[in-house]
This record gives sequence, C-alpha cells and structure tokens, in this order.
Amino acid sequence: MASTVTAVPTSAPLTSAPTRPHLSFMSIVNMNVGFFGIQYSFGLQQSNMSPIYRYLGADEASLPLLYLAGPVTGLIVQPIIGAMSDRTLSPRGRRTPYFLIGALLCSISLLAMPFSRSLWMAAGILWILDAANNITMEPYRAYVSDRLDDAQTSLGFLTQSAFTGLGQTLSYITPSLLVFLGMNRDAVNDRGIPNITMLAFLMGAIFSISSILWSLRKVPELPLTATERRQIEQIPRGIGHTLREIVDAFRDMPTTMRQMAVMKFFQWYAMFCYWIYIAPALALTLFGTKDATSAGFREAGLVTGQVGAFYNFIAFVSAFAMVPITRRIGAKWMHVIALVAASVSMMAIPAITSRTLLFVPMLGIGLAWGSMMGNPYVMLSDSIPKHRVGVYMGVFNMFIVIPMLIQNLTLPLFYDSLLGSNPATVIRLAGAMLGCAAVACAFVTVKKPGTAAS
Repeated sequence: MASTVTAVPTSAPLTSAPTRPHLSFMSIVNMNVGFFGIQYSFGLQQSNMSPIYRYLGADEASLPLLYLAGPVTGLIVQPIIGAMSDRTLSPRGRRTPYFLIGALLCSISLLAMPFSRSLWMAAGILWILDAANNITMEPYRAYVSDRLDDAQTSLGFLTQSAFTGLGQTLSYITPSLLVFLGMNRDAVNDRGIPNITMLAFLMGAIFSISSILWSLRKVPELPLTATERRQIEQIPRGIGHTLREIVDAFRDMPTTMRQMAVMKFFQWYAMFCYWIYIAPALALTLFGTKDATSAGFREAGLVTGQVGAFYNFIAFVSAFAMVPITRRIGAKWMHVIALVAASVSMMAIPAITSRTLLFVPMLGIGLAWGSMMGNPYVMLSDSIPKHRVGVYMGVFNMFIVIPMLIQNLTLPLFYDSLLGSNPATVIRLAGAMLGCAAVACAFVTVKKPGTAAS
C-alpha cells in the first residue's frame, strides 16, 4: 500500500456510496438465514468433535491440541479474506463469491467427517472444515453491515445472533431427536462413531449450502456505484498489498477495538474450555465415568447436546429480547450483564448431579452466548469506518482465534498438574475467565469515529 491516502483508495471512504435502503424485518431475517447453516456446522463441531476424538482414541489432556485447526485457520484466513472481499469485483458482488466457496467446502467436509478412519484423519478434515467456515464468516458479517443503515445495525447483528442460537440449538439436539424418532443410540460404525452422529453431519452438509443460497437469493448484495468500482479498481492487487492493508488496519485500529481485545481474550479462552471439556465433565459428574467406550460416556454426549440445544435456544430468544434493552442501556452494559450471568452459571455446573437441574445454569450461558454473537459486533460496527468493514471484521476475528490458540497450547501444560486431570475443573476455570471478561468489558470506551466517547 502506498504511503499517501490519495494513492490508496482504501485509506479513505468510498464516495457516492449507494444509499442503504431501510429493510423490512423479514428482509433482515432472510439475509441472516445463511448464518443458520454456518452455525449448525459450528454446533456440530462444538458438541461432537471431543466425543469423536475420544472414540478414535484421543486422551483428555491432548484434546485442545486436536482443536488447533479452528484458531490457526481463523488467524490466517479471516483477515486475508476480509481484506480481499473489500476489494473484490465480480458479477455477483464483493462478498458473495466467498460465501459460496466456503459453504461448498463446508458441506463436503461435513459429509466426510463421520467417516474418519483415524484420529489424524478427523483432525485433518476439521482443518478443512474450519477453513471453509472462516472463508464464509467475516465476508458474511461484512455483507450484513454493508446492507444495513445505521439505525438497523443493532437489529441486524442481534438477528444474526438469533440465527446462531437457532442453528446451534438444532445441531445440538439433532442426535437426541433421532433417538426419539427411533434410531438406536448405541448403534456405532466400525470406528465407534454413533450412527446418529453420522446422520447429523449429513444434515449439516445440506443446511450449510442451502441456507447461504436462500439468503443470497432473497437479499442480494447492493450493487456498487461506478465511482466505487473505479476506486476499487485503483487499489493495488496481490497478496503483498492485501497483507499491507491488514497491517495498516492494525496500525489505525480504533481505541474501542483495542480495548475489546482484552475482554475477548478472557471470553473466548473460557468458551473453548467449555466446548472441549463439557462432554467429558458431564460424563464424570453425572455418570462417574471417563471411559469413552462406556454407555455412560455416550449418554453424556446426548446430555451435552440437550443442554447445548437449550442454551442455544435461550440465545435465540434472548437475541431478540435484548434489542430494546441494548438500545436503552447500550451494547456494552448489556454484554457485561450477560457475561456475569454466564460466569456464575459455569461455576455452578460441576456441582450439579441432576440432569434436570443442569438446565438452570444454561439460562445464563444462553444469555451470554446470544450477547457474544451480537453485542460485540454492534460495538465494533459503531467504531470502524464503513469502507473497511471487511478487513476490520477479519482482524476482529483474530481476537477470537488468538485466545483459542493460546488455550489449545497452554491448557495441556497444566491440565494434569494444576487441574488434577479433572474436566469438571476446566469448566470452573471457564467460569472464572468469564468473570474477568465482564470486568474488562466494563472498561471499554464505546465511541464512533470522529465523535466523543459515549
């Protein structure tokens, strides 16, 4: 990138941008349907990958290392794809090509995952699956921001959060629904992977591509003006210029975004602890087993799906319920409240030995999950220049994947020595980290570019 603003159009706002039309509620819903498929895929990973790894012979301490695919691919792929989508010119728009390629790769990976023949085959497919989701994710968020006027940003991102809750609710509950419909919960393939898991991944493959196609058909991207196209055409091409744009985005990062990095470190370290260890933790606290071949361990997998579906349903409902509250008290304070609720809830989980009572703390976790997928993006959207949404959405995702990467690399180092080889203790650690995230969020200064802090 050149050193002067005039030589590099991405350094200055695009002029003569098309007016963002005020969308109906149903249009906002339709444009976010694609997020249902993306999050159904993520839900399958969160609820099934630890059991799949254990079925294939992994030990508990090494589980975080097998999840390295997500943070590593996110760290590399999302900022690059975000920056590229800001400068892409295609007959279908700036963001659409990335949606389609990512969704197609995701569907293929979901089809292949339950047929993994070995532990490392499953880990390799997860790398491809996470790369595909990352190719789709940030251009999708940028597309939502592109399409909405400022007055509808909050509703748009919280609707996206609602579809996160809905997609993950169904992905978590699918195995239990299949058992309810008559499938044998104990029927497994020759690698020990339950048949209900295999069918759930097949359904995820269908949802991934079909939901994206629905959104793009119902609410296509806004066409670029002639001026916008000329300015994008003047941007230097090549990976070197794209990487320089990412570096410049870091250099010019708004204060609000820098402050949010601390909050997101604690928040996402905690959530990865929860997703990786909740199934082994419930196997121990509810069924008294660590044996991955036991009926109790498989039952814990179903319970994990049931409570996961419940907290995601709460996220779905609370995403819409938070809209008027967020408008009244602000996205920051709504998120603080949600994080405190989740912190208390996670700390309580290891002490619960009743399957029924286990749903109570899921209320707090669901509220926080709904907030995590919406309110930080409201805060971000109010803080970044509109002409650099793609690159900043990609950079912002680094604040998710870096904590996950650190968790993957550090937790195995003290899982035995400090946590006593106890997955339930990992859940308590997650609760403490969420409390730290709430404190950090309270110190974030929310402001818009060129305005005073609010």
